[in-house]
Amino acid sequence: MNSLAPEYVGAGSYAITRSDQKTLVALLGTCVGVCLVDRTAGIGGIIHLLLPAPTGPTSPWPPATYAATGLPLFIDELINHTAVAERLEATVAGGALFAPVSRLDLDLDIGGRTTEVVNGILARRGIRVVKSETGGFFGSRLSLNAATWDTEIRPTIVPSQAKPGQYQQPTAEEIDRAIARTKPIPQVALRIMRLLRQENYNFAELAEEVILDQVLGAKVLRLCNSPVIGARAPIDSIEKALLLLGDSLLLEILVTASFDLFLSHDVGGYSLMRGGMYQHSLGVARTAKVIAKYLGLVDEGTAYTAGLLHDIGKVILDHYLHDSLPLFYHDILHGDGDFVKTEQSILGVDHQQIGARLAANWNLPATLTEVVAMHHCPDQATLNPDLVHLVHLADVLTTWIMAGLELEKINTETLTKCLASLNLTPKHLQVIINMVPWNKMTGP
Repeated sequence: MNSLAPEYVGAGSYAITRSDQKTLVALLGTCVGVCLVDRTAGIGGIIHLLLPAPTGPTSPWPPATYAATGLPLFIDELINHTAVAERLEATVAGGALFAPVSRLDLDLDIGGRTTEVVNGILARRGIRVVKSETGGFFGSRLSLNAATWDTEIRPTIVPSQAKPGQYQQPTAEEIDRAIARTKPIPQVALRIMRLLRQENYNFAELAEEVILDQVLGAKVLRLCNSPVIGARAPIDSIEKALLLLGDSLLLEILVTASFDLFLSHDVGGYSLMRGGMYQHSLGVARTAKVIAKYLGLVDEGTAYTAGLLHDIGKVILDHYLHDSLPLFYHDILHGDGDFVKTEQSILGVDHQQIGARLAANWNLPATLTEVVAMHHCPDQATLNPDLVHLVHLADVLTTWIMAGLELEKINTETLTKCLASLNLTPKHLQVIINMVPWNKMTGP
């Protein structure tokens, strides 16, 4: 559409801009994005709606999270900033299902119900819809060029113009060499993972080690000051972080910062945007922690760590996937919807298998290794099935709602069994979705 640097609009929020050298972007899965523009007034914006309406009168999240409350607020703010309702042009996107469609998908139909609320509000306010692409089976990217007021909707997975051709699978020896030369996760991160499972530990000693690592220390402080942490005051030292946040939360931040340093942030391969793999893993970790707190079945710190590490095998396969993207895209778009089977067919191995080998090399606990090895097939877990099912559920929800971060396609046919294993119903699932702070899940 243009080369302007994008400003991403996170789930449960909106952004308004005047004529400027800026592009607003919303990455949409089940969420629905609405772009409104008044060309005459030179003003427009995008709202990224997560759900159709609050489930009760005490919803903890901002009104912009919900179509019923957020869209009227968005329209009114545009009008308060000189837009005229009769001149507004609407572009609507998102609300996807993910193939193969299960009965649970149809029962929930989050995107479909959100779209219905959006269309109803726009009709009642007399706002003309000039472009609409909703539903379907893939995430979408809604963008607004504030220099020209052009809007664009395109799939987050864009197949190459090249037809799928022959691709040489990596050999076992090449995979072995790739694993051997992979930079190790920092030792401080492995120590933190062990501390997160202990009741008694010497945090002061660990903090001193972090202070000596300037790169890790800077990243820790950036995360401490991010919106999702919500610190009461600016944090400019590890000591102050411990005082304001407590050691449990700070340990999570430390392992997150270490993991960020381990991952590649390049676009291509699995990542659909810069830092996509990291943002997805962080989203799964935070979602897993919320689910763990709600269910009380597993330790919250363990759930967070497991969510953060679940996709580590992709680090090894990322290079090979980049070389096979045309073929991979073709199979994802036209295949049976099973992402792991597509990896096995094209690469000869999948990210779960490679991740399990990395976890073994790092001497991770067996329960965390099981999550890495079986998060797409949780029914096969034996050591801690609750933890594996919990991370699988967090992965599904994050892929649904935080679409467009990395190349992923969850087979939701396993979701019904996953919910049953955790003694959850679709009603509980909607409660969990409401508990996760999606509006703060982008950025550091």
